Amino acid sequence: MWLRHSTERTLLRLILPGLALVVAGCASTGTTSSTPERGAPAAVAGAEIPPQTQTMYEQAVAVMASGDFLDAELRFKEFLLQFPGYPGAHVNLAIIHVNNEDDEAARAAIDAALAIDPVYAPALNQHGMLLRRNGNFLEAEAAYLKAVTASPDYALAHYNLGVLNELYLQRLDVALQHFERYYAIVGDDKQVEKWISDLTRRVAANQRTANVAE
Repeated sequence: MWLRHSTERTLLRLILPGLALVVAGCASTGTTSSTPERGAPAAVAGAEIPPQTQTMYEQAVAVMASGDFLDAELRFKEFLLQFPGYPGAHVNLAIIHVNNEDDEAARAAIDAALAIDPVYAPALNQHGMLLRRNGNFLEAEAAYLKAVTASPDYALAHYNLGVLNELYLQRLDVALQHFERYYAIVGDDKQVEKWISDLTRRVAANQRTANVAE
């Protein structure tokens, strides 16, 4: 029974943030692709986005949120033909490529976003996720940390740092810190609230064991 519940928790931690959309330049602070954060892009590299172009982007996001990745990919590519300097579209293309199990195309899309903005948190977060999936855990951590350094309130990178530290690096205290930071930014997330309670107990138990050993 314990093993089954542990496995379920592990799967939830890995699956939930995988398809977060970059909407109008900001990644969703939620954990599902169906509930992205909505926000209007103000400017990219000092250039205002024309209303018609903004509408194109929002329509592509809506199609992606519906699960029609093929249509969404075509829409984002069309958007980039007209507005190539917008990194959020490249990041959403990277997410689509990951869904299609095309890591090479995903990395190219991430690189394109980072070429526009080297400290663009959603791109750094996706880079970290790609590195983690390929077993490069310390490199993934570096990418996530760069994301939260550039944007301290970027919730998904804190979430992913929690996952990485708990499940892969076995740093429960660090995982707890990042899940708590994620929860403070996002607010009401019952699942993460349960994980925080679980980690708090485990960290305290480890500390008691260490004290006895001393």
